[in-house]
Amino acid sequence: MAKVILKLENDISTDDIYPGRFMATVLPTETPQFAFFDRTEFNAKLKAKAFPAGSIIVGGENFGCGSSREQACSTLKGHEVSVVARSISRIFLQNAINLGLRVVICPGIEASEGDELELTEDQVLNRSNGKAFEQVKLPAARKGIMEAGGLILYTRARLMAKNA
Repeated sequence: MAKVILKLENDISTDDIYPGRFMATVLPTETPQFAFFDRTEFNAKLKAKAFPAGSIIVGGENFGCGSSREQACSTLKGHEVSVVARSISRIFLQNAINLGLRVVICPGIEASEGDELELTEDQVLNRSNGKAFEQVKLPAARKGIMEAGGLILYTRARLMAKNA
């Protein structure tokens, strides 16, 4: 189980997640410091490593809308958080899969900051309010890439298995 550390509304843009003024910083080892930079209190907690790996950000509809900047995913992956949202923009979803950021599409999700969530194969269980919500299943290949840690690690593992 993991705790919800941030509850967001609809249409959270990549500029909110990773402000464009930091686009000169692109290395995945450097991007995490700018996660939700303009939400200063939350950003400070992320930088202080106040949340354990696997913590969850809950979003509404159209999470990650806006630009195609993959730094919006790498900044979150750098903090080892997961995203559960009612819907996720197409480009953000593909970037998340390619970078191995765990994302779950859950159209009915109801959760508040501090709630304990359990992510199962098919559902998101809110242990704090006792409700269960169905997930939108990703195609097996996309799920496999995400679970492998991203496209590079997935491809490397497949090539190693092929050459073994």
